[in-house]
Amino acid sequence: IFPYLLRGVTATHPNHIWGSDITYIRLRGGWMFLMVVLDWYSRYIVSWTLDDTLELPFVLEAARDALTKATPQIWNTDQGSQFTSSQFTQLVVASGAQISMDGQGRALDNIFTERLWRTIKYEHVYLHDYESPRQCRQQLGAFLTRYNEQRLHQALDYRTPAEVYYHNAMSVGGVVPAPAAG
Repeated sequence: IFPYLLRGVTATHPNHIWGSDITYIRLRGGWMFLMVVLDWYSRYIVSWTLDDTLELPFVLEAARDALTKATPQIWNTDQGSQFTSSQFTQLVVASGAQISMDGQGRALDNIFTERLWRTIKYEHVYLHDYESPRQCRQQLGAFLTRYNEQRLHQALDYRTPAEVYYHNAMSVGGVVPAPAAG
């Protein structure tokens, strides 16, 4: 378990703080689980994966994919078993990022990711009745692409997460990360 490093800290540029979490996505005959890596400054989804189990590999897949694009200064998660596993923590530490973990029962410590879940569920998931994991992956993937590249955010002065992430990444580090694929 790692301490919560973000008390009183505000993200000031892309790749300053990333947050990761897992949520469930309902299907007609079961559930899928969505894991995202979210840049807190731009609200840009750096990486995401979808699986039908809560096993560790899909979390590591999203983390590795995100780290091929950039490295955050701080990576915040909850204290779930996937995020406290030695495989995940070693991957993050080896990247040079600091690990921050929410306190138990403190969902507000990861507020930007919690707001993303609300957006995904109310603007997409609750409006669809996925018949299969394949349909869920395709439709949710299309929504996440629109979220990153087309959906304007009031908190971002009515710009898209991609616009803020890429524009500010250029001015901060001079390197433009590749777009998230999923």
